[in-house]
Amino acid sequence: MSKEVMEEGQSGLRKDYVDPPPAPLIDVAELSLWSFYRALIAEFIATLLFLYVTIATVIGNNKQTKVCDGVGILGIAWSFGGMIFVLVYCTAGISGGHINPAVTFGLFLARKVSLIRAVGYMVAQCAGAIVGVGLVKAFMKHDYNGHGGGANSVQSGYSRGTALGAEIIGTFVLVYTVFSATDPKRSARDSHIPVLAPLPIGFAVFMVHLATIPITGTGINPARSFGAAVIYNSEKAWNDHWIFWVGPFVGALAAAAYHQYILRAAAIKALGSFRSNPTN
Repeated sequence: MSKEVMEEGQSGLRKDYVDPPPAPLIDVAELSLWSFYRALIAEFIATLLFLYVTIATVIGNNKQTKVCDGVGILGIAWSFGGMIFVLVYCTAGISGGHINPAVTFGLFLARKVSLIRAVGYMVAQCAGAIVGVGLVKAFMKHDYNGHGGGANSVQSGYSRGTALGAEIIGTFVLVYTVFSATDPKRSARDSHIPVLAPLPIGFAVFMVHLATIPITGTGINPARSFGAAVIYNSEKAWNDHWIFWVGPFVGALAAAAYHQYILRAAAIKALGSFRSNPTN
């Protein structure tokens, strides 16, 4: 039995953190709360800003004629990671700072958010992504149309299977980091450092972009890929688009299962509770 389960079973031992109760699967009461709609607005605006800044960075780099004139892969990765750090820090207290349907999906699987909230977040994120990329096109129309529109696709020399694997692993890294950074045990221990959760999440996005930009342009966020595909609207982007939903969702599922059932030993805890119940 895990150390965590043994510690919790010792009489008189109190945890210095509290695990929040699982979110209800369908919480209709949320629909009557202003905080729910405020969270949707926060997700919409955050994803809009995320796509505007990052896609503008991609287009600005791609339009350069000399290799050293643009920010390069490193600069693009910093743009994505830095914006996630900033926006998660700004919105974490309002909506949780998801800004990514894959993150929302992973947290839904772990019963951190209800189905209604998860669907609402995903719609808001996709809508914000479309508007954000639309602003880039409006401000940089000539360069946008001529330099790929920031749309994700499988890059030359790589197969769709490779691209799918890269998206699964990249999203696993991100969602695993989200779970670890927001774990109640860690939050209780590091509550005096308010930037600690957004920082590793942003850094995870940065590192994954360094690894996967050459393969897929890096999706790991279905809203990011969807917004760029809708506005750029090219056959290549749509042909490969399924990869940028399936990959992130599979990666999020794997990260949620790993964190909840292996690291947090949810399955062992449930089994221990069952065995200790005298009615069983």
